[in-house]
Amino acid sequence: MKAIILCAGKGTRLRPLTYTSAKHLIPIANKPVLFYGIEAIRDCGIKDIGLIIGETGEDIKEEIGNGAKWGVNISYIEQKEALGLAHAVVMARDFLGGDKFLMYLGDNLLKNGVKPYIRKCKEGDYNAFVLLTKVDNPRQFGIAELEDGKVVRVVEKPQKPASNLALIGVYLFDKNVHLAIDSIKPSARGELEITDAIQWLIDNGYKVGAEVIKGWWKDTGKPEDILEANRLILEDMERDISEAMVDESSQILGRVKIGKSTEIINSKILGPVIIGNKVRVIDSYIGPFTSLSDGVEIKKSEIEYSVVIEETKIENIRGRMQRCLIGKDVRIYHSKDLPLVYEFILGDHSKVGLL
Repeated sequence: MKAIILCAGKGTRLRPLTYTSAKHLIPIANKPVLFYGIEAIRDCGIKDIGLIIGETGEDIKEEIGNGAKWGVNISYIEQKEALGLAHAVVMARDFLGGDKFLMYLGDNLLKNGVKPYIRKCKEGDYNAFVLLTKVDNPRQFGIAELEDGKVVRVVEKPQKPASNLALIGVYLFDKNVHLAIDSIKPSARGELEITDAIQWLIDNGYKVGAEVIKGWWKDTGKPEDILEANRLILEDMERDISEAMVDESSQILGRVKIGKSTEIINSKILGPVIIGNKVRVIDSYIGPFTSLSDGVEIKKSEIEYSVVIEETKIENIRGRMQRCLIGKDVRIYHSKDLPLVYEFILGDHSKVGLL
């Protein structure tokens, strides 16, 4: 069995962060979201993984390499235009050959991975197998209808959903999906929909199964999703401050993980919190569900339920920062000089809340 991970999206909902970095490389709990998908696939025993890349492909290649750090073989497959999930399968056809394969959306996170579902798919000898979860807003997803564990209908973003079971972006297929994709036409939005290919398989007598996943699932396509995914991962983290430099006046409470060469001075950290390498926290408060990446510096400030990416500096901020997603090498400070003014250099789609 092979796998493909779809990483060609532009990440428009995560701008301005995605103007300078692929959305699949944004860190969650200090690890790029794409790493979680690669690890989940590796844990299934799959060695050959194709990454479907678009205009941010060079960034992804530089970060991922050939897959050796995970013990897998990474191939890169270019999708110049995002013309649908089924179109990505078309682009990967030479890589996939006639093998069964797992298709995984690169910005997905699953608490329990995918290994048990692959086993169930093989045992049931399905031609296609989809993972589902119950959602409150089914009109925003591809929705499946089930009868006795088999999928009888799938619809992309229905106006009147017949169920609340959403396809979560993890699919297993055999070679028959290629015939299905060749038999469908682009949707009204000009894309080859994977839901249409699955429905073709159902209508033509192929065996399509499904499983409602256990544990949480997150699509990390929006800032609020990243913050929530960060919270969910930190919930399961264990305490480890063995390599941190913590002075006697600081308090480290709860599940806190701190990297190498990090200094905590006269500060309070209330977990769950993860802090990377070479971070400095001085006269500050770091509250629950916060991730600080490598090289971050926090001075005389308070922050919680936030993600701060590497080399950012925050200093002398009045009031507590909360629900923040802050990119690389950002400087946030409170001016101590007169006249007291606001001074901003902000990119497109930025968001600033002021006291």
